Amino acid sequence: MLALGSLGAFVVFLDTTIVNIAFQTISHSFDTTAGHLAWVLNAYSLVFAAMLIPAGRVADRYGRKNIFIVGITGFALMSALCGLAPSAGVLITARALQAVFAALVVPSSLALVLHEFTAARRHVAIGVWGAMAAAAAAVGPTLGALLTEYASWRWIFLVNVPIAVVIVALGRSLLHESRDPGASGLPDPVGALLVAAIPALLSFSIIEGPSRGWSDTWVVMGFVAAALALPVFLWRTSKAARPVMDLALFKERQFSEINAATLLFSTAFFGLLLANLIFLQTEWHYSVLRAALASSAGPIVVTVIARSTTKLATVVGHRRVLFAGAVTWTLGCLGFALFVDSSPHWVTHWLPWTLLTGLGIGLTLPVQSGAAVAKLPPAQFAVGSAINSSFRQLGAVLGVSIFVALLGTSKTGPGVDNFQHIWWVFAVLGLAAGVVQALPRLRSGSAASAP
Repeated sequence: MLALGSLGAFVVFLDTTIVNIAFQTISHSFDTTAGHLAWVLNAYSLVFAAMLIPAGRVADRYGRKNIFIVGITGFALMSALCGLAPSAGVLITARALQAVFAALVVPSSLALVLHEFTAARRHVAIGVWGAMAAAAAAVGPTLGALLTEYASWRWIFLVNVPIAVVIVALGRSLLHESRDPGASGLPDPVGALLVAAIPALLSFSIIEGPSRGWSDTWVVMGFVAAALALPVFLWRTSKAARPVMDLALFKERQFSEINAATLLFSTAFFGLLLANLIFLQTEWHYSVLRAALASSAGPIVVTVIARSTTKLATVVGHRRVLFAGAVTWTLGCLGFALFVDSSPHWVTHWLPWTLLTGLGIGLTLPVQSGAAVAKLPPAQFAVGSAINSSFRQLGAVLGVSIFVALLGTSKTGPGVDNFQHIWWVFAVLGLAAGVVQALPRLRSGSAASAP
């Protein structure tokens, strides 16, 4: 049960990053701009984020096994459509549909797993499930490079089909059905729409700002509309009979802190992941495969330590582990910004910082997944995990958008200076994720020392 549920999470989270390495290749294949192609990444992340929470309610009502099987099957079909897409427009549409089914998989897979474990062992299951999700995001570019180099970028999507067939075949016979008897109705559709609309508006304005101009009417309107939609979403959520997001969960301080940190760190993580792969291809003129292999040391570190860091967090506390991860990440980003230049020196100028950022990711992403739901009642594990995953996907949208905005609109890349600015920005965002975790302790320490 744990293996199947984790494999389901692995394959859908894999698609949040596996496309990154082929960004340039797909752009040349369809002869389109980076700003346009960014929606191949953002369409998936936006719809994924918006659908995760409603999907949890659907799984609780109609059966976790049923929804898991439907999700994996639909994900495979939409992956095939992505792989056969004749244009960028079709690919973007197929990615959005792919994300709908991916969202059905995540909460149902975790709920299926948790249903099989006693309360004393659930932290182990959450740790394994979270580690698989983090490893998927980390190894995606390397796997994508191998497929792009030796087959075609289209196999980045087509490879999901045989994996999904295996999951469905085993899942039908091995998974046990479970439901929440108290689940009724579906979440507020207007709230779900607003969850997607707010980051979509922000993403549009951030991406289009450099080319249209920050004072352009459409860019300004995007920012204004996002700002106006946020209070509308909060009001709607507080009044809806079945809100898309239970705001009462955020009264739990740890849940709120972890989600804020997840948003900040994911923005930095997904932005840096794309930035480094583009840098190696455009500035050091590496091939797709060589760029992925040059960056693979970080994902290897993540894969090796992800399971251990969740155990470490239960011993020393999640705050210490997450703060250490944020500091390590920041040092790695600063290393890129200060020491990487136009001359390719992989061993001395690239590898050390790749290892540091990989260590930072391994100390952060798996721990965030478990810590987000650790203080919630068991009945709220699925929805809590869905909310945390949504914040991670929203961070992916912002990270990609910020990178595209800072990089500029040139297809060939504007130069090393721009990448150095990008690394500084993602260093600050990563450190901010750690500070969010440290602030409560600093405040309590100050209060204790006050007369």
